[in-house]
Amino acid sequence: MTEELGYEQARDQLIEVVRELEAGGLSLEQSLALWEKGEHLAKLCERHLDGARERIEDALKSVEETDGDEG
Repeated sequence: MTEELGYEQARDQLIEVVRELEAGGLSLEQSLALWEKGEHLAKLCERHLDGARERIEDALKSVEETDGDEG
């Protein structure tokens, strides 16, 4: 299942979906299925990035609080 994919795996699959769509030659049903897969992968990548951003912000807050206690 794609929910278990890491960021890099999801990104790589999304790149492949885009390549297939750009290459053309697909039926409407195939194109729609690929588009839906791409949408799902893009959202998964976004969730991974949001989680990473949150971790960075938490780490920065922790550093700022530590720096403030030393003054």
